[in-house]
Amino acid sequence: MSPAVALATFPLVFVAELPDRSMFASLVMATRGRPLHVWLGAAAAFAVHVAIAVTLGAALFAVVPHRAVEGVIAAGFSAGAALAWRASRSGRREEVRARPGPHRVALSAFGVLFVAEWGDLTQIVTANLAARYGDALSVGLGAVAALWAVAALAVTGGRTLLRLVDTRKANQFAAAVLAALAGYAAWAAVA
Repeated sequence: MSPAVALATFPLVFVAELPDRSMFASLVMATRGRPLHVWLGAAAAFAVHVAIAVTLGAALFAVVPHRAVEGVIAAGFSAGAALAWRASRSGRREEVRARPGPHRVALSAFGVLFVAEWGDLTQIVTANLAARYGDALSVGLGAVAALWAVAALAVTGGRTLLRLVDTRKANQFAAAVLAALAGYAAWAAVA
């Protein structure tokens, strides 16, 4: 274990994740569920992906076809957009009463981010750093810490957004963001 390698990994993964679709997905999900539950699901998905990245390294990405990964991501984001749009049509009162339970929120966050992170820039960066440094544990710890920090920022921002915006509007925004992410993933699968 090398603290220097972990500290070198943290900023690289943190900066790579900031503009990422997973960060935006976490932010959007936090408008619909408790931030802690969204963060727990996201944190678990990130931990699994980092473990995969540092264990299998770049070899994993040679085996999984990029188009297939992007197609699955597009389908997942499309489903999320449809659900968010449906929730925006149901009305504010019903939305508040029908808030999903903590386990469902965490499992949803895990599922969305687990699918979204396949072949993601941060997973590739993590795999490359593990291969470069030859220190999977240090790279893994630095990468997980960075991803968890970005997820914490995203879910905090999502909760703040919910305080400022009507729930219907937040769900419409969520549907639009998820639809845009689905479109981008579909374009990436075709391109």
